[in-house]
Amino acid sequence: MRKTARRSIIGIVILAVASALYLAYDRAMFRFTPPSLENYPIQGIDISHHQGSIDWKRLAAQPNVRFAIMKATEGGDHRDRLFVENWQAAKDAGIVRGAYHFFTFCRPGREQAQNLLATVPVELGTLPIAIDLEFTGNCGKVPTLEELSGEINAFVTELKGSYSGKPIFYLNQEFFDQYLKGNETRFPDHYLWLRSIAKAPDRKDCGQWSIWQFADNGTLDGIQGPVDLNALCPSQTPFAALFSSLAAKK
Repeated sequence: MRKTARRSIIGIVILAVASALYLAYDRAMFRFTPPSLENYPIQGIDISHHQGSIDWKRLAAQPNVRFAIMKATEGGDHRDRLFVENWQAAKDAGIVRGAYHFFTFCRPGREQAQNLLATVPVELGTLPIAIDLEFTGNCGKVPTLEELSGEINAFVTELKGSYSGKPIFYLNQEFFDQYLKGNETRFPDHYLWLRSIAKAPDRKDCGQWSIWQFADNGTLDGIQGPVDLNALCPSQTPFAALFSSLAAKK
């Protein structure tokens, strides 16, 4: 009985350790070394109203904040309450700007595009519109491939070329594997913004992604609390012209 009890205890301990290790990996508790400015010279942030009031001048003074992609809209009627303020303040600070839309699976893509069109100004010198595609924080619906591709195509079609460049799709590897892998032609042509905070993407695949979100707990002067950190693919040339005018300041 004692041996059996001891084995049971050992088994429970092993299971608990394994579970803790899994959760640590899943929540990216094992952090890798952040990408250096030498290897990834163009870095930036993505934000929403959750970051509160931002000191954009202090942000702009830091070499790893050359762009900011900010939440503008969600679904068919929600607008981020700080978008207008952040959009203008980032421009005044000389930071390259981008706007993103959180795509809900429970509203038609056309309605969501109309929300974006009514919110985000059409201006030169900005990153293409980004579309946030994820289950976290979304409605309870799990769309089929046909449903998702159809609504995203409707979304992009409704934009009617109002904004420069093809859209940027923000997603993680699991979402990519579930919907886009092998089905890329069913979706509008796009750039890829990859979330990968547990490990670095393979540099040789850099041509397959344009932006890498490498942290969700960054700390920067000018923002109270954590902020998402990103890096531009070093070989990604379509966006390069947006940053050339800022090179002398950084």
